[in-house]
Amino acid sequence: MLLRLLLLQLLLLLQQLQILLLLLLMLLLLLLLQLLLLILLLLQLLLLLILLLLLLILQQLLILLLLLPLLLLLLLLLLLLLLLLLLLLLLLLLQLLLLLLMLLLLILLLLLLILLLLQQLQLHLLLVVLQLLLHCYCYY
Repeated sequence: MLLRLLLLQLLLLLQQLQILLLLLLMLLLLLLLQLLLLILLLLQLLLLLILLLLLLILQQLLILLLLLPLLLLLLLLLLLLLLLLLLLLLLLLLQLLLLLLMLLLLILLLLLLILLLLQQLQLHLLLVVLQLLLHCYCYY
C-alpha cells in the first residue's frame, strides 16, 4: 500500500513537471508573439513615415499642379498613397490577430496554472495520507 502511494506521488510529480514544461513552452511562444508584434509595430511606423513623406510630396505637387499640368504623376501618387493605406490596414488587422492569439495563450496559461495548483493540492493530500499511514504503521 505504501509503495503504491509512493508510486502515485512520483506519478503526480512527473505530471507536474510535464505541466511546468508546457507552461515554459507557452511562455516562450508568448514571448515570440510579442516580438512579432513589435516587428509589426516597427513596420507600421515605417509605413506611416513613408505615408507622411508621400503626403508632403503630394502637397508640393498640388502646388506645382497649379502651375503645370502634372495630373498623371498626381494620380500615381494618390494610387501609391491608397496602396500604403491598405497595407497599413492589413498590418493593423494582423496585429489584432496576434493580440487575440496572445490573449488565447494567456488564458491557456492560466488554465494550466490552475491545473498545476490542483495537482499540487492532490500531491499534498497524498503526502498527508502517507504520513497518516506511516504513523499508523509505526504505532502498531
